[in-house]
Amino acid sequence: MALTEGEATEMTSHEVNYVSPLAARVTADVPVGSPQVLVAGCGDSAALLTEELAREGCAVTRVHDGWAALDHLRNCSADVALLYQTLPGLDGVDVCRLIKREQRTRLLPKLLLLSDSESGERCLTGIESAVDGLIAMPVDVCEVTARARSLVRMKRHREDFELAASVMMTLATMIEARDRYSGGHCHRTANYAATLGRRIGLSGEELEDLRRGGFLHDIGMLTVPDAVLLKPASLDPDEVALIRSHTVIGESLISNLPSLQPVRTIVRHHHERRDGSGYPEGLRGDEISLSAQIVGLVDIFDALTSPRPYQKAVSSREALEVLRGQVKRGWHRQDLFDELADIVRAA
Repeated sequence: MALTEGEATEMTSHEVNYVSPLAARVTADVPVGSPQVLVAGCGDSAALLTEELAREGCAVTRVHDGWAALDHLRNCSADVALLYQTLPGLDGVDVCRLIKREQRTRLLPKLLLLSDSESGERCLTGIESAVDGLIAMPVDVCEVTARARSLVRMKRHREDFELAASVMMTLATMIEARDRYSGGHCHRTANYAATLGRRIGLSGEELEDLRRGGFLHDIGMLTVPDAVLLKPASLDPDEVALIRSHTVIGESLISNLPSLQPVRTIVRHHHERRDGSGYPEGLRGDEISLSAQIVGLVDIFDALTSPRPYQKAVSSREALEVLRGQVKRGWHRQDLFDELADIVRAA
């Protein structure tokens, strides 16, 4: 019988940390960087699958029960988990449900191997438990091996993308470090944008995209020389053009990162205006994405309330008055401005 959500939550620390005495490591000469595979299952089928994966160059660990599988996934590295549904202790679905709830293992690829006697309802439970694939018994070892390798490749690509996104976030922080006047601007813009997005009903991935976009909106400033970026006097036309190029350059920097695709419109279009007077493309109205309009609005508010080499900071009330005038000129949406004003007044 599978655990309910409540029963899983109420497990004692002794149960959570239980390690099966039947856990067994398959040792083989495998190159560094080989796929790390966990096989959780008893009997000849699991043994055959373990041997085949090892022959394919995988570093395989086999365990015989669900508690040992859970312990291994929590404490050791793994690229993919192959779990037989029927396991002593915890069944395969229960293991999947538990590791899905933990940050370190929630994205781990999992294949659930089902016997002929497993019900259709149980299959649906497996899918709802974020299993990446269901395989019926008897197991085709070649099929399972091929699918496991495919999941490993997907996991490593995702990790590469996340690493690249992390590097971009670090570069954005470097922009702030260059300019002692604008320290914290990217963080504040990200927080304002997410707060405004939440107030208008956005949630989940949309809010995460807003937060990332707010943080990365000025990533293209990396290519602007300090002499221009920190110039205390008015900029000449060439310098203005250089500053404005940060939107296009910034988008190009993240264009090949799949995890940042929703952010591209924010980086490129946060200086567009609804009346068409913005840049780089002079978009009008709702040709500008909602996320870019949100970030563009809060970006101006934070810029006005922060000291810069070329201007003194103004109060929040004064900044709202400036934005109110821009709304009247058709630069921003009235409803977005009203929500931002409520956020600022409540702070």
